[in-house]
Amino acid sequence: MENTIDKKINHLLKNSSILGTIGSPSSTIELALDVLESSVTRQLVGELAIFKYLQDSKNHYAIGQIIEIALRNFLLEDPTIKSVARKRGTVNPISGIQDVHVGKLLCSAIFTSSEDLIEPSLLGTVPPTGTYVYQVNDNILSTILEKQKKSLFYLGNSYGSKTKMPMWFKHFDYGEDGAGEAYHLGIFGITGSGKSTLAKMILTAYSKFPQMGLLVLDPVGEFSKSFANDYNHNMDRNYQNYASDFSMKKIIDSVNKEVLSINVRNLVLDRWTLFEEILLQSQFFRQLTINGPNRRFAVDSLMPKLKKKASLNNLIKREYFDLLINELRNDEVQILIFSTPEPRKRLNNLVSTLDQKNLDYLYYQFWIPICSLFENRQDALTIDDLLEKFSWKQKPLIVIDLSEQTAHKMQLKYWNETIQSLILKRLLRGLVSLGEKTWQKSTSLNTLVVLDEAHRYARKDDFTDTNLEQLRLTLLDAVRTTRKYGLGWLFISTSLSSIHRDILQQLRIIFFGFGLSLGSDLVTLRELVADEKAIDLYRTFTDPASSFNTKTRKYSFMTQGPVSPLSFSGSPFFFNALSPDVFIKENNLYKT
Repeated sequence: MENTIDKKINHLLKNSSILGTIGSPSSTIELALDVLESSVTRQLVGELAIFKYLQDSKNHYAIGQIIEIALRNFLLEDPTIKSVARKRGTVNPISGIQDVHVGKLLCSAIFTSSEDLIEPSLLGTVPPTGTYVYQVNDNILSTILEKQKKSLFYLGNSYGSKTKMPMWFKHFDYGEDGAGEAYHLGIFGITGSGKSTLAKMILTAYSKFPQMGLLVLDPVGEFSKSFANDYNHNMDRNYQNYASDFSMKKIIDSVNKEVLSINVRNLVLDRWTLFEEILLQSQFFRQLTINGPNRRFAVDSLMPKLKKKASLNNLIKREYFDLLINELRNDEVQILIFSTPEPRKRLNNLVSTLDQKNLDYLYYQFWIPICSLFENRQDALTIDDLLEKFSWKQKPLIVIDLSEQTAHKMQLKYWNETIQSLILKRLLRGLVSLGEKTWQKSTSLNTLVVLDEAHRYARKDDFTDTNLEQLRLTLLDAVRTTRKYGLGWLFISTSLSSIHRDILQQLRIIFFGFGLSLGSDLVTLRELVADEKAIDLYRTFTDPASSFNTKTRKYSFMTQGPVSPLSFSGSPFFFNALSPDVFIKENNLYKT
């Protein structure tokens, strides 16, 4: 007996296009679709389809994507007919008339209706051949997912149609909208595949939850630009820079989420190891003819005296600079730096003859820019104070710009990847420590960390640089251990195969953009996505840069994991990302 929901769905199905019928052979894994003659000229690959069937005396509705269309003409496969076709081109009445179009339908979600409720189920039997398969539209999905309406979010349309692909992003704590644990996510694709834009959409989805914190570690400044207060949303209306077309500050403000966009000048660094490494990477010692490994010897011999006399936040005072110079004039210190007399003599002659002008030059050009990063400043936060915001009841979205370009604008000419890795390591270890403290109190940190350009730090191969290697190991350990703390990670990378295997195995939700269909990336993709037909469909993605104009440009993704109510069976599905304006409209964000 049909209930109210069954009647609604049946009414919608009767008014929907019939794509075909269930054919043979079919299984609970993959169903054959005999395409109707009226639909053979339609674009069917990637289209969402639905069929109704009976299982355990209950009406069930299976939704999936058409991942392949094959053409068969069994008469033309006969060698004799083939030879006729070779001579004549067409064979009447066989060519075109006896063609059969067969599709492959990959079911990703099964629903059953019970007492006016829609519940998830599974495909436990194969429906009979001849079962009608209908095109899914927004009305059908809205009816089936009516109870989940408030949780739905839209990032794109189904790959083969204009039907909106419903998704959901749950915070990492318990409750009606919570997942009860942290998820690790990944977004992969070559440069220009739409990764950053998709990440910003996902950040927007999570920003709906005031109790969820978001931290973006931005090593190249991509995200910081779109979170700037003075960002002009209309600066690039031709979508040539698709990722930059988001004014994220305005979007996040519209969902009442506090946003902090900061750079290294807004951070008070708080570790002696950071100071030592930055001093090593700067030109300070080179000005004193101390080069190569001798710079490390200089730091190791000078720091003990400085640590006894000064604290990090007052190192900027002239008296401590003078203390360091005086130490360099000490014969015992010079012996620790240089083992041979010639370079010692050169150093001694230099530091002994430094006049006030040269001392002022060293102090103002090198010592102050370095020490200012460790000074308590009115407009800056210590790293501990910054991370402490993620223990608040209402957590912010914080973007930290660690890009070399921004550092150079601030006259931090010594900035490089090693210093960047040191600050990242300090942030990550602080987060993990905070997560452990909250877990011991039986609460959840409920925070997602976004790491752009993840292949720089989370690669599978060891680093020769000790600091980068320590950062890599910190990331690996964090991914394995922080899920129970409510601390999740979102890795964004242009390469799939270069990311450490342990990280890839821990990812719960993955988005694959264009450009991973060659070489080692394809091998890794096949390890993560078992369905070869899905891989074949992914390989048909077109390069967004190959479109004739920017208006027709499409950013396609294959995704795997519990990111949608249509994907709980674990099967991958495909979508084209929405343009910024459509994304804002479909998700009822601020009005442009």
